[in-house]
Amino acid sequence: MPKVSSVIVPYATYLRVYEPLAAFREPERGHWARYARRPVRPSYQDELRRSLADLAPTPPVPVPVHESDDAFVLEADGVVCVCPWRTRLRGWQALGELAEDFPLPVLDALLPPVVRHRVTQDYERWLAGHPDARPWIRTATWQVPINWFVLFGDDEREYGRGAAGEAPFLRYRTPMVQARRRVARGLRALRDAMDESPLAGGLVDVGRWLEEFHPRSQVELDYGGLVHALPAGSLEDDHSAADVAEGIAALRRGDEEGAGAAYGRLVERWRSVRDLRSAN
Repeated sequence: MPKVSSVIVPYATYLRVYEPLAAFREPERGHWARYARRPVRPSYQDELRRSLADLAPTPPVPVPVHESDDAFVLEADGVVCVCPWRTRLRGWQALGELAEDFPLPVLDALLPPVVRHRVTQDYERWLAGHPDARPWIRTATWQVPINWFVLFGDDEREYGRGAAGEAPFLRYRTPMVQARRRVARGLRALRDAMDESPLAGGLVDVGRWLEEFHPRSQVELDYGGLVHALPAGSLEDDHSAADVAEGIAALRRGDEEGAGAAYGRLVERWRSVRDLRSAN
């Protein structure tokens, strides 16, 4: 494993699914079982650094040549679960989203058209043989999408200051069955309260993604490198999942004022991050 750098790579957040070993077929199941027994495994920062390192050459390499054989590992109720990185697949999918984030002249400067065209062709050829492929990890930068918070309860929140010299962390973890239940309840409340909303559309998308995985999976929301963009002291008091749950509960009761107050707290909490993003 490469030496871990002390440089922190901001500002990404992650929604991950950890599947039990039983969800994988051999020989992949055996690979992950052996991998889970390793005493030392790379972190999310190592994953992100490797991706950024590929962008340094000229021309850049936006998608790894080979798929990663790394994963994140956790044990829940005595069951070993893994979350494969699938860095190559996620790179292909992220490349397709770049056009929505950058004007064409900027995009051409970042990744020349010939590079994008070649990578797109590679992905199309690969996808023809893997039509059901899906990533175990979703990534967002400079934010935590509101629909992600719907999957979790405040009692599943884990906050820690980290050891000496380490950054604090904030994450949520919940069983897959609970995450799916909250998606369904949230959608009912939103659809009963309003005809259309971006939050409902995002929930439909996340719900379909969750249906692809084993029912005994675990779902995790990790603030990742975004903790470095939050003002000092604000992370400890961040209970955004609780605010989202309160807002949805208010909609279910027909309490528009209560729903607006919960949304207002979310907007105010994330204002500093939004301003920092705009400044960059």
